[in-house]
Amino acid sequence: MRKIYYEIYEDLRDKIIAGTYPYQSFVPSENRLVEVYECSHNTLRKALAVLRLHGFVQPIRGKGVKVIYQPHQRANFVLGDIETFAEAAARNGLTASTRVKAFEHVVADEALAGKIGFAPGDELIYLERVREFDGVSLIRDKSYFLASTLPGLTPQIAERSVYAYAENVLGMEIITSKRTISMQYATPRDRETLDLLDFDLLAVVTNRTFNAKGVMFESTQSRHRPDFFTFNDTAVRGY
Repeated sequence: MRKIYYEIYEDLRDKIIAGTYPYQSFVPSENRLVEVYECSHNTLRKALAVLRLHGFVQPIRGKGVKVIYQPHQRANFVLGDIETFAEAAARNGLTASTRVKAFEHVVADEALAGKIGFAPGDELIYLERVREFDGVSLIRDKSYFLASTLPGLTPQIAERSVYAYAENVLGMEIITSKRTISMQYATPRDRETLDLLDFDLLAVVTNRTFNAKGVMFESTQSRHRPDFFTFNDTAVRGY
């Protein structure tokens, strides 16, 4: 289950995106937000810290917490956050659907393990999904999940949300995702499954995701048509 501070972060984030707290305005004071969310100051500060980390707000000394988020013209995936495909689609105001193209149980040999980060002999679930925004096939996900962490996973569940099943049904806490972005040439499989138009290159995001026990349960390569997506992150200068 998600922590209280993260639920507060999500609510404040959604209000900022919806324009309840517009660009260059200030969110309500810390004391007011503590009353609204019926939480401690420490919990609220954690939520505000996540908002800052993801580029939604900036604390201004002596004045409060200022909104610095501006909407993007393209669909926007936030690299500093872990969100499901359905959550990203809803945040961008798009109609989303998922089609499962492959669902197989495999055992990792040394070659596969070296590519995706699991150990040789691990029992895995291989899942290939095509993601559609407003009826256009734009993303192909190639995922390997550690089978022991997702008992009962089915293609029907995967069409809805693997993460929702893991968190809400199995009680898994998803904590960390390590990501790499590259540009790769489209493969014949990409052209078969995606609406690529004349694009030869894809934006490829590779992520390895860990649960609260420090166990890597997912290795996914997401292959995106490049014209439709912006990958957004926020850097904070350290002192």
